[in-house]
Amino acid sequence: MKITGYRSLNTVYDWGRITGDVNGVQLSHATPVPVLIIETDTGIEGIGLGSHADIARVFPAVEGDDPRSVVALYDRMLDWVFKAGHSGSTFGTIGAVDMALWDIKAKAADEPLWRTLGARERFVPGYASGLDYGLTDDELANLYGRFADRGFKAGKLKGGRDLDRDLPRLEIMRDILSRNSRRPALMFDANESWNHAQAARYVAAIEQRMDLTWVEEPLRRWDAAGMAALRGKVRAGIASGENLTGLEQYRPLLDANAVDIVQVGNVWGITHFLRVATLAHAHDLPVSPVAYNANPVAHAAAAVPNHLAFEVQDLHFPVGLDVDQQFDDGGIVLGDRPGIGIVVDESQMSPAGAATLRPAATGPHIRPERAALRLVAEPDVMDAPTHRGGRPS
Repeated sequence: MKITGYRSLNTVYDWGRITGDVNGVQLSHATPVPVLIIETDTGIEGIGLGSHADIARVFPAVEGDDPRSVVALYDRMLDWVFKAGHSGSTFGTIGAVDMALWDIKAKAADEPLWRTLGARERFVPGYASGLDYGLTDDELANLYGRFADRGFKAGKLKGGRDLDRDLPRLEIMRDILSRNSRRPALMFDANESWNHAQAARYVAAIEQRMDLTWVEEPLRRWDAAGMAALRGKVRAGIASGENLTGLEQYRPLLDANAVDIVQVGNVWGITHFLRVATLAHAHDLPVSPVAYNANPVAHAAAAVPNHLAFEVQDLHFPVGLDVDQQFDDGGIVLGDRPGIGIVVDESQMSPAGAATLRPAATGPHIRPERAALRLVAEPDVMDAPTHRGGRPS
């Protein structure tokens, strides 16, 4: 089996609501979803989700190789971009390719990826997380009510700017999730919006009213000393790591004993998650993946011994993706479809290069002073030409 080419497509996720965090709110209900398809000479194709802006640059590292050598090919992709570095969009591209290669490997074995990776159970414990900063209190209650209907007993609220607003909203979430647990787990996500003094005071004020399971990204992702000091001032666990790319970026946090929960972004791929989970396990720490469309890393989460809870941001999937998953009993129930369980209907998608509705520089994880809150129609920056054979020009 050999890798012969790729196709780059775009679809959208219709949330049916606005989404965002303290750094900005996405005013449209739809957000773009890049889809990468890796082709082989046997006809088996792998699906990778997430931005892959550097696909033309990275693809030669794997072209012509056997996709089942996925771990070795992951390292080959890192080596391929070594001089310029692998952070940012390059790491996202490597993650999308890696995801597609794992999909091919499991399809070639005619089994779901969770089975290929050695998981014993198909159930992945989760927590509800609605990207809910822009919602009204009534909308917030309705959203978490839908999660509670699926058995969720843990939830995460976005906030960090207005304590008088955040406290009642935490209580709304707690009261709704109490349908499934006398003590639902409550998490609070500040998305790196505080300095150290603000974090200590804000979390302490919340903890006068209720317990928090963890506070997420209270400080900038690189502030190992600050998070280590904060751990001694609050009861809640400190969670961070979703935006880190590469094991070397986790090392300062772990060496400083700065985090209690090690987080990993879905968009960085399967192999990255597995390696971070192993590193965290060596420090006796749990790992928690941050969600992305169709939850592909859930297959890997099912296979590691230190998985804590998987973020679930919604209960349906992007346009044109048929995903073999269910949401029940407060988590993700993975199916038996071979690979990562995704079937792509390309007739509902736009090819690379077509104009697509995409967010301007705003929304979750984008600081508001850097952009206006609006949407624009523009060519997708992740676009790359369909490539079959030969190196991209």
